[in-house]
Amino acid sequence: MKRLLFTVTIFTLAASSPLYAKGCIKGAIVGGVAGSTVGHGKLGAVAGCVVGRHEANKADNTKAGSQTNSTPPK
Repeated sequence: MKRLLFTVTIFTLAASSPLYAKGCIKGAIVGGVAGSTVGHGKLGAVAGCVVGRHEANKADNTKAGSQTNSTPPK
């Protein structure tokens, strides 16, 4: 029952704020599966969410930087 409540809570929070959830859901799934193999599924899901958000933000910053540099000077 606790696992179901945790899952519902994570997906509810992810759906309510899609801007902040970018990368989190994929990372949480991967981290949860990897963590559950060693008995720490919840910790793995949280860590996966954090890493997924970091990677998504890093990719966004890279895209924004390349778009800014590609504009011709006036």
